[in-house]
Amino acid sequence: MADPKNDEFLDDIEAAEAEAYAEDADELDPEAVELDALRAERDELKDRFMRALADAENARKRADKDRREAQQYGGSRLARDLLPVYDNLQRALNAAREENAAAALIEGIELTLRELLNTFSKHGMSAITPEVGDKFDPQHHEAMFEAPVPGTKAGEIIQVSAEGFMLYDRLLRPAQVGVSSMPAS
Repeated sequence: MADPKNDEFLDDIEAAEAEAYAEDADELDPEAVELDALRAERDELKDRFMRALADAENARKRADKDRREAQQYGGSRLARDLLPVYDNLQRALNAAREENAAAALIEGIELTLRELLNTFSKHGMSAITPEVGDKFDPQHHEAMFEAPVPGTKAGEIIQVSAEGFMLYDRLLRPAQVGVSSMPAS
């Protein structure tokens, strides 16, 4: 059986807890509890509102950036489609010069080519024109072939097949070049 001393001790603890709870209950006013709940709800709603504002601002900035990019780079397909026209005009001009064609034909092709380049420039396109002897840059050049050419260093451009083009800061077409593969002596 249980010792009566221990039972009194447990009764004292229960009584003390009940007394402490009664004091806390007296201190807790129902209006204060409701006020605390309303404050917590207000803080939660304010936090959600601020997050919603931030999300809306981020969406606005993202849409603005997308609009600018579409405006700036939207003509990429057209620009790529015009590049063969440029190439053909360039080839015609080179052939006409080599065959000593009529001066009027050469002048007409030069004027057409100049107008096309002005249009490219007006729309943010610029030519990548590597020269023989320049260093090969894989960011702007496409190696069409490699050949060991005496008097050159490995990675040096030995022939330019076609110019490349940029649309603002994006590569439309890399310049097509031949590269030296001369081993180091």
